[in-house]
Amino acid sequence: MNPSGGGIAYTSVRELRGPLAVVEGVSGVGWDEYADITLESGERRHGVVLEADRDLAVVQVLEGTAGADPRGVRVAFSGSPLRVPVGTEWLGRVCNGRGEPLDGGPPVLSGLDAEVGGAPLNPLRREPPSEAVLTGVGAVDALATLVRGQKLPVFSVAGLPHLELAAQIAAQATVAGEAFGVVFAGMGLTHADASFVRDALEERSAAGELVLLQNTADDPVIERILTPRIALTVAEHLAFAEGRHVLVVMTDMTTYAEALREVSAARGEIPARRAYPGYLYSDLASLYERCGRIRGRPGSVTVLPVLTMPAGDITHPVPDLTGYITEGQIVLSAETHARGVYPPLDALSSLSRLMRKGAGPGRTRDDHLDVAAQLLAALARARQVRDLADLVGQAALSPTDRRYLDFEEAFLRDFTDQGREEARTLDAALERGWRVLLTLPRGQLSMLPAAMLDSHGATDPDGPPEEVPG
Repeated sequence: MNPSGGGIAYTSVRELRGPLAVVEGVSGVGWDEYADITLESGERRHGVVLEADRDLAVVQVLEGTAGADPRGVRVAFSGSPLRVPVGTEWLGRVCNGRGEPLDGGPPVLSGLDAEVGGAPLNPLRREPPSEAVLTGVGAVDALATLVRGQKLPVFSVAGLPHLELAAQIAAQATVAGEAFGVVFAGMGLTHADASFVRDALEERSAAGELVLLQNTADDPVIERILTPRIALTVAEHLAFAEGRHVLVVMTDMTTYAEALREVSAARGEIPARRAYPGYLYSDLASLYERCGRIRGRPGSVTVLPVLTMPAGDITHPVPDLTGYITEGQIVLSAETHARGVYPPLDALSSLSRLMRKGAGPGRTRDDHLDVAAQLLAALARARQVRDLADLVGQAALSPTDRRYLDFEEAFLRDFTDQGREEARTLDAALERGWRVLLTLPRGQLSMLPAAMLDSHGATDPDGPPEEVPG
């Protein structure tokens, strides 16, 4: 982070409250202004102005206020918002949530810097999405394709392997033959999780394709609010100035929202739903809307936020508001996880609203959209049959219905399940999809063109004659 650049140092700190410092007697100080804070011991900390009212300024201290005495604190305001260096110097680096090195290297320095706050892309300058980002996770690529410039969240529950999935996608994701990079922002990670992420992404980091920002659970809560903003600022420059396609993985956005709630409570703001601040929607939107493509410029920023739903409640404010802003969702299932399937994708609840813009003829494979639609339709029928079997027993089902039960098992074991370090190509995923579909009678594959069925050797047009339950 850039130093404040001097200015008047105020010593009239009225109060230190949690992560906040209230400074009085100030003049000419504005919202979002960067502050340089010096303790009596000489230690320097950093802050951002949250509120400025007449001669009072409320400063959020990024390192927290622990150990500080209001009588010995000096605060100097920079006159400009917080800025960070940007450029390719970030690639291959591992830093904390404030952008300070954790890898033993020197500070990240560059001749260019940018405001951390950023700005949403102008809708008139947005380029419509048209190409895929392949994650190497077969079920995701085949059924909920991620498109360059899209924001596609992962909805999970505590205890599911969402961090493993996020790290796997960050390690494996590719775009066809173009410059690519990943920015991974971890928020509220345990030290064990932080170590796992570093190990999982070591190869991509060594290749100079990764920026890793890690905010651990024992780091100051204010840093957690800053981490995704630094990640997006770095990603925007890599994309729109350096011409790279950048995937930003942010986990866990629920811990980010909880940090926002904690700061809001310290400020004494009136709480809204479940004590989250009333501006949670606009705050999340200010992050998610920084992705996209700009007309006439190379590169793109694609955002994959990961969030855990407390008690699995999809109506909780964080997933609820995220769903309004983003373009689909990938949902992980505790039931599928209990069956030993990885990734435990709930395919029927997952959706990429931009999939048709980036997949299909001329983009991925000619049969991609048809196979995906048929897989989901067959899975929906299989779920209905399973519910029926629970009521009447499998013996009362028709032969075709029993084949749908076999299809569901094959869908999970042969199509969805893959190794945690396995990078599965889209072609391999779609061929697995075909093999699973061909366990059904040809007459049940009505969403696939006859020519495609013929080319894949689909026979058994009607299946065995159905028995009428007696």
